[in-house]
Amino acid sequence: MGPLGDLASGFGVALTPENLLWALIGVFLGTAVGVLPGIGPALTVALLLPVTYDLEPISAFIMFAGIYYGGMYGGSTTSILLNTPGESASIVTAIEGNLMAKRGRGAAALATAAIGSFVAGTLGTLALTLVAPVMVKLALRFGAAEYFALIVLAFTTITALLGGSLVRGLISLLVGLTIGLVGVDTLTGQSRFTFGVPQLLDGIDVVTVAVGLFAVGETLWVASRLRHGAEETIPVRGSVWMTREEWKRSWKPWLRGTALGFPIGSLPAGGAEIPTFLSYSIERRLSNHPEEFGKGAIEGVAGPEAANNASAAGVLVPLLTLGLPTSATAAILLVAFQRYGLNPGSQLFQRDPELVWGLIASLYIGNVMLLVLNLPLAGLWVRLLAIPRPMLYAGILVFAGLGTYSQKGSTVDLVILYVLGALGFLMRRFDIPVAPAVIAVILGPVAEEHFRRALQLSQGNYMTFVTRPISGSILLLAALGLIVPIVLRAVQTRRTPPASSA
Repeated sequence: MGPLGDLASGFGVALTPENLLWALIGVFLGTAVGVLPGIGPALTVALLLPVTYDLEPISAFIMFAGIYYGGMYGGSTTSILLNTPGESASIVTAIEGNLMAKRGRGAAALATAAIGSFVAGTLGTLALTLVAPVMVKLALRFGAAEYFALIVLAFTTITALLGGSLVRGLISLLVGLTIGLVGVDTLTGQSRFTFGVPQLLDGIDVVTVAVGLFAVGETLWVASRLRHGAEETIPVRGSVWMTREEWKRSWKPWLRGTALGFPIGSLPAGGAEIPTFLSYSIERRLSNHPEEFGKGAIEGVAGPEAANNASAAGVLVPLLTLGLPTSATAAILLVAFQRYGLNPGSQLFQRDPELVWGLIASLYIGNVMLLVLNLPLAGLWVRLLAIPRPMLYAGILVFAGLGTYSQKGSTVDLVILYVLGALGFLMRRFDIPVAPAVIAVILGPVAEEHFRRALQLSQGNYMTFVTRPISGSILLLAALGLIVPIVLRAVQTRRTPPASSA
């Protein structure tokens, strides 16, 4: 059975009344929470993760698919109407989208974002359907050494790209690796960093880490800056439908954004930031109305928003086929897999094909639901923005605490949650990215396991990582990923003439 046959069986799973209901709930919750200021898709999924503990795995992941895509769309609403991107990938949408809203074209900006999300999400999911089986065949050739090398590559590229500064990215990575070491060493049976607390012998729950660093940390950071500037919500005026001219100016940016977003999102460290900025730059150069850029050009919303959503589908390729999260949201989704005792990768496609293909099929369904829901409900999402900020962020803290406590009924988990929340706040205060830390918490123990297994198979020969062709090539790429930016920065510094003194 080929990919299309597998997808047909996945639709058989996703189109049951129960799973359709979970998809609808996921889309609605994802959009409703994602539309709130300062809350992006990663925080949305982390915040709603405890809600799904009692669900069957397939229902939970169909709901997560809706939350994921809904959260991606919700961020565009805040960017356009409030000029408050929920995540870095929505910054570009805010540039032209908020200017369009101020010119009375907020409805058109929301419409092109919604339709562009639908087009890009659907085409990106189709590409995921065709690419994933090919990636699975490649993953079957990977052994312990190759998986360790791949995780090292993910660490280096994510640190370099998400960190902004290599030093800050490495600090975040080391923080995550340290948290991941807490608990009992499975090989020696020795406890590590438990400080005599019995509840830490099993390690710190990844959900607690994700919710603490993302939800609590982000909430404390945003709440601390409430008085730093006035926030103006721009009302939506006019019809949600675009004019003929706006349709004509939008459809090519949707396709170009999709063509950029999916392949870059599929890379081990692609993410959504690079394709959105590239899309904005390309649309600015190709537009027949370059004079409108910086004043509210619809192409500057259509292209980046399509790239953003196409990259969301692309991010699922390494997550589902290799078990590698390449974005903050993917890291939270990997946490969800681990909660159900599932390990994404080639084995997942063989052992749980219904779950994988049901999840992929639900992405198509969620895209349609998003389009149907969000165009007529734009006014409802705007009303959500009127929630007083103190009540909103206090509610998030309470909800995060309740979700964490409901896992084990442990007050120690609550203490850890808010300690990690304070750590997340400090990381934001000093501009240290959170995503590398969360990814390191998840992948650190996996890297350690593959590292030890590779050494056991090679009888302690460390050269096995270099002499094996695939692992050696991947480690070379990882080394280049660290060295090349440093060299380029040094060359640029040398070429820059020193400022003349007065």
